[in-house]
This record gives sequence, structure tokens and C-alpha cells, in this order.
Amino acid sequence: MANIAALPKQEKSLVLAALVAIACIFVEHSLLEAGKVVSLIAAAVLIGVIVLASTRVAHHAEILAHKVGDPYGTMILTLSAVAVEVMILAIMLGSSTSPTLVRDTIYSAVMLDINGILGLAALLGGLRHGEQPYNDNSGKTYGVMILTAMGISMIVPEFVPDDRWHYYSGFTIIAMIALYALFLKMQVGPHSYFFSYSYKKTPQAAVTSGGNGPAGSEPLSPQPATTPAASPSTEKSEEASASVSIGVILFGVVVIGFLAEFMAAFLGSGLEGTSAPPALMAVIVASISAAPEILTALRAALRNRMQSVINIAMGASLSTVILTVPVMEAIALYTGQPFVMAMTPVQTVMVVITLIVAAINLNDGETNAIEGMTHFVLFATFIMLTVLGL
Repeated sequence: MANIAALPKQEKSLVLAALVAIACIFVEHSLLEAGKVVSLIAAAVLIGVIVLASTRVAHHAEILAHKVGDPYGTMILTLSAVAVEVMILAIMLGSSTSPTLVRDTIYSAVMLDINGILGLAALLGGLRHGEQPYNDNSGKTYGVMILTAMGISMIVPEFVPDDRWHYYSGFTIIAMIALYALFLKMQVGPHSYFFSYSYKKTPQAAVTSGGNGPAGSEPLSPQPATTPAASPSTEKSEEASASVSIGVILFGVVVIGFLAEFMAAFLGSGLEGTSAPPALMAVIVASISAAPEILTALRAALRNRMQSVINIAMGASLSTVILTVPVMEAIALYTGQPFVMAMTPVQTVMVVITLIVAAINLNDGETNAIEGMTHFVLFATFIMLTVLGL
């Protein structure tokens, strides 16, 4: 009860987000009538509030992740980010007239995750630590899954006749679910070791652990000679903490959904009739969902934990494609209004180059600053193409 009573103070960002959402109910029409500049300012404020709220959601997902460890941990982190993205996309589809919003958001998310997050993390981590090891099985598995999922859902649709889109859309949903179901079974079952890495202990950690840990295990914190078994009260406390984190995550996603609805209205009103890049909304949605992952990945890279970076960056890309596509396709089938999923030639080339570079860089079990820079330059190219409206 004490933890629950203290939640409002601990979760000031979420409380603020909830208050802003309530305030928007009363001032939305006044702000929209005040002009485009006011609408854009309101949208910018809401984007900032959404990022703060999503950071708290990611924080509690990270708490759960630490409890269960990899690969379950990074799976929770990526799924929480995808949940936020799907929520925002589903809401924005109702107010947006862009038939390419879903496609552009997924494409932007892949560019941001693989080239932005992985590139910057490998660059900064490489400059600090040199070569950073990880399990190369994870990079290969993620890469081939992303290529397959994007090929099926975002390249092949270019060749599907318009009058048969619903047949292929239904097939895409089944294919994505089948792919992810098997991948999930392997990730948490027989092939879970693909997505984890045992780091060598530092000399200090070896001394503090008394040399009792298994070879190649994670550094251990100092422990007493005999560690007492966890008491029932401790176990209850951990269960309560996990329950609180789950509750905060669910509350945060709901609040973000309300904020996204107002943000879409303000952003659409502010950008109407301007020369803003067509994919700007998609980049904003992708950036909001990826913001907490960026901080988590950078912290992991600077601590020389590249396996976490690979799991976050590549896992987020895969989850975005393989989970967002079936949900959005199902909405399209339900409403009877298809949207464009086939990527443009420029987008296809960028994705192919990105996945080829990733396949080469993630093939030897070590990353370095040069490899990080190649991805980061690709990310800069993506930004430049977006500004040019390509």
C-alpha cells in the first residue's frame, strides 16, 4: 500500500501527462481556432509530454526486464515500444488522410532503430571500448527475419492488383503471426542462447565473487559468504513491485493514446497547406516510440553491453514490422479501406542497403566505431531524403 500511495510522486511525468490530456479536452477547439502557429506549438508540447510518458512506460518495462533477464527482458522493452507505436498509429489513422502513414512509419522505425540506434550506439561504444562483443547468432537471426517480414509485407504488395488486396492482406496477417509465433517460441525456448551473451568478469568482480561464479558469467556484486533464502515478505514485495510496473505501463499506454489523438488533430491543422515533408508525421510517430529505446541502448553501449543494443535495435525493428503490420492490415480489412504498404523505390533501396550492411557488420560477433559510423551515415541519408520529400 505504501508503494501505491507513493506512486503519484514517483510518476510525476505520467501525472502531468494525464493532466495535460484532461486539459486538452477543454481547450482543443480554442487552440485549433487560434491558427496554425498555435496548433503547431500545442502539437510540439504534446509530443514532448508523450515522450516523457513513454519514457516512464519504458522505465517500468525495464524494471520487469531486469527481473526476468534476457531474452525476455528486451522482448518486454520492444513490445512496450511497439504497443505505444500501434496505439498512436491506430488513432492517427482516424484523423489522417495519408494512405502511406503506416508504411512510412514502419520504414522510418526500421531506419531509426537499425541505422540510428544501432549506429550511434556502436559508434560511441566503439570509441570508448574498441571492439564490443556480442552473440553473432542474434544479429543473423534478426536480420533474416526483418528481411523476410519486410519483403512479404512492404515489397511484394507493389505487384498485387488493387482488386485483390484483401486476399493478400489476409495472407500477410497469417504469415506475420506464423513467423512471430515460431520466432517467439525459439527466442524463449530452444534458441534462447542466440540472444544472450556471457561477458567475462572483470578482475575486481572475480575477487568480490570469490571466484565461485561460472566461467564467462556476468560480473557479480559483492555477496556475503552465505546468502539467506528469500523470505516470503521479500517475494511478496517483488510480486507487488512487478504488479505496480504492469499497472503503470497499462495506464501510461492509455494516457499516451489520449494525448496522441489531440496531437494528431493539432499537427494536422498546423501542417495543412504547408510544404512540410509528406513523411514528417511518420517520422514523429517512429521517434516517439523509439525515444526510450535510444537512451537504454546508449547506456548499454557505454557499459560495453553490445548484446543488449543488438537485441533492442534489431528486436525493435522486427517487432515493429511483424506486429504492426497484422494489426494495421486487420483494421484495413475491417474498415474496407486499404492503405498503401508497398515501399517507394527509394525506400526499398534504403532498406536493402541497410540490411546488407547489417548482415556484413553483424556477422563476426564484434562491433566497432567504423561499423557504427556506416549505419549512422545511412541514418543521416534517411533524414536527408525525408527532408527532400523522397
